Amino acid sequence: MENIDDKKATLYYQIDYTLTDVPDDAAYFHAQFNRVHPLPYKEDYTIVENIKGKGHYVGTYMARGAYDEDWWGEGEIKFFIDGDDTFPTICGTGEEDYFCGSYGYSGYRDDEGIPHFDEFDSPYTGFHYFLDDPEISYQLKIGSYRWHILDPVRFDNDLKVTIQSLGWQADGSGKYKHLQDDMASVAYWYQQEPHHQFPDLPANEQLIIKKENTNNLGANSNLTK
Repeated sequence: MENIDDKKATLYYQIDYTLTDVPDDAAYFHAQFNRVHPLPYKEDYTIVENIKGKGHYVGTYMARGAYDEDWWGEGEIKFFIDGDDTFPTICGTGEEDYFCGSYGYSGYRDDEGIPHFDEFDSPYTGFHYFLDDPEISYQLKIGSYRWHILDPVRFDNDLKVTIQSLGWQADGSGKYKHLQDDMASVAYWYQQEPHHQFPDLPANEQLIIKKENTNNLGANSNLTK
């Protein structure tokens, strides 16, 4: 645990443990954070990659800072397992489906044109959103989670997980729109050791939510990790 603030912080903690024999092939818990801001045009967002070894994937938390009030949840999640190249072993039908909010979380607009969605929490999946201050360039802030407790994704050698960032064109044409939102996530999995070296965390400056509007992406290319 690292304090990246300028002010001193005090950490209180408690450790509970059991004295027992641990088998040599035991799977250990891992978690990895990633953020890309803004997501490059037409690129898939990588939730996690370079998982090497044998284990099972157990969960995803994903945060999105959306720069557009139009729909954002059509991107397919893809699990590239044990040597998959172009085509993944598991390919979802959309972000909303993966987080169990099919058909747009009952989305609608009120009389003032403001978008609303049905938020929910459950033991294995949940969804929350927040309308942002008009002075900040995000239109929506979205947080979703999915725990693969009953349906773990198992792998023997390697795993990579990505998700597209897609919405619909506002003109009613039925065509997809590639979104360049602020994307962040934490991936959770168990695997046998040793694990592949984790990438460096983004610098503190890259973790701060800024007020600039990245619709002007050329001026903000330095924010991409």
